[in-house]
Amino acid sequence: MDINEKLIRQVIEEVLQEKQEDNAAESPSPSPASNKRDSELFEEVGLAERGSRSDEVVIAVAPAFGAGQTKTIMDVPHKQVIREIVAGIEEEGLASRFIRVKRSSDVAFVAHDAAIFSGSGIGIGVQSKGTAVIHQKDLEPLSNLELFPQAPLLTLETYRMIGKNAAKYAKGESPSPVPTMNDQMARPKYQAIAAVLHIKETEFVDKRAKQVALQLK
Repeated sequence: MDINEKLIRQVIEEVLQEKQEDNAAESPSPSPASNKRDSELFEEVGLAERGSRSDEVVIAVAPAFGAGQTKTIMDVPHKQVIREIVAGIEEEGLASRFIRVKRSSDVAFVAHDAAIFSGSGIGIGVQSKGTAVIHQKDLEPLSNLELFPQAPLLTLETYRMIGKNAAKYAKGESPSPVPTMNDQMARPKYQAIAAVLHIKETEFVDKRAKQVALQLK
């Protein structure tokens, strides 16, 4: 029997569907209206503008974040991820602002756009599966200040520290990198589901779309 990419994807999607059905069976089914309301984390409020405030950090989310997808690869709700990042920024006395980047599902480019639109020149990019990057506007997109590629190992505490460090960079400080766990088995264990989530993210990409401003609902 030939095992090709199409078959592997089909099997993974079936597993994901079964997982979603199991989760639905464990909790009461919301009404269609409340389900739509709960799945929409942000509201678009026009095109994003480049900031002029030196005390802000822009948080850019990937195309499907808080919309087509609402949880990370570890089933952590996106609203909790955002809450912790914002809390970390505010603990350093800075403000946060949100944009959505639709032109790419690559977290490096999402984060770089965040930095470009930030008045401080520092931004954070977050992918739907949970990966994150702290970026600076004068760096190349594939360079960065800090990269957090292993989403299964990122905790809410980590996201809070990401917010704090981004704010420290914005203040001109040189903080120690955010400590993260290391698990060599995390990549092979979650590689298949990560690939599927990235495919789902990419389905929301519009290469011609401009960055949009967001506000939390």
